Amino acid sequence: MPNNIPNRQAICDVLMAAAAKDRDVVVLCSDSRGSASLARFAEVFPRQFVEVGIAEQDLVSIAAGMAACGKKAFAASPACFLSTRSYEQVKVDCAYSNTNVKLIGISGGVSYGALGMSHHSCQDIAAMCALPNMRVYLPSDRFQTAKLFRALLQDDKPAYIRVGRNPVENLYTEVDCPFEMNKACWLQGRGESVDVAIIACGEMVRPALDAARLLQQQGVRASVLDMYCVKPLDTQAAVQAAQNARAVLTVEEHAPYGGLGAMVAQAVGAQCPRRIKNLSLPDSPVVTGTSSEIFAWYGLDAAGIAKSAKELL
Repeated sequence: MPNNIPNRQAICDVLMAAAAKDRDVVVLCSDSRGSASLARFAEVFPRQFVEVGIAEQDLVSIAAGMAACGKKAFAASPACFLSTRSYEQVKVDCAYSNTNVKLIGISGGVSYGALGMSHHSCQDIAAMCALPNMRVYLPSDRFQTAKLFRALLQDDKPAYIRVGRNPVENLYTEVDCPFEMNKACWLQGRGESVDVAIIACGEMVRPALDAARLLQQQGVRASVLDMYCVKPLDTQAAVQAAQNARAVLTVEEHAPYGGLGAMVAQAVGAQCPRRIKNLSLPDSPVVTGTSSEIFAWYGLDAAGIAKSAKELL
């Protein structure tokens, strides 16, 4: 059956379970509890919830202050605003100060669709990856999202996590979701000699896997690597994927500069040179429409990814 649970709901479930056992777990929102699926957290744990209103700079600095006092702070806001309006606060109060703040960028990429460039977050991965001490994660489905947040609850370092707005089809299950912190997950073709290695992150992993299955029907062998950990990049897995392939295709819901494609190219180019293509959103304002319409327009759906893979070969 189609999945109707978005990754943001999985985040709320994990944080609520943690907050019930640990009063130091706190959640902060910038008038975004509804869109972040955190309204239930606010209702059940009002003393562990802070609403700052539409003030993203304050959101980040207050979260950092609470973390400095020993709290485990999770600050949620639309990715388009969290990664731009509050960038200085993220840089100084979280990254430079190395505080235990987990920044949750909700409705990432082109999730807001028709609202256009002001609400698209297509540069956030590059921006956050550029900050020392800042880790960057794009989980691919609700099960991986839950495991990631359980792991993040156990450490005291800053991180930026981007999730989309809509449900995505399951890649894993409750009982079969291999997860190791900062290690990419192989979905297909690990250790096999293939024609093309497809490395994707976030919402692009599902269409990447579907593309690999389309390619198989056309006689093209593809491996698929779920690189949910963009920083620190699992360099070993990326190089292994490249070593076993004639070419590498990276797929991301991001601008072409400074994201997953750039990081994979840098790692593979240094250790195992291969022909690499980065399939991404363009270096221009993105067209408006639903997420699925935008993905199809730019070849980021299964058919488009398969086409790009064949062209690369």
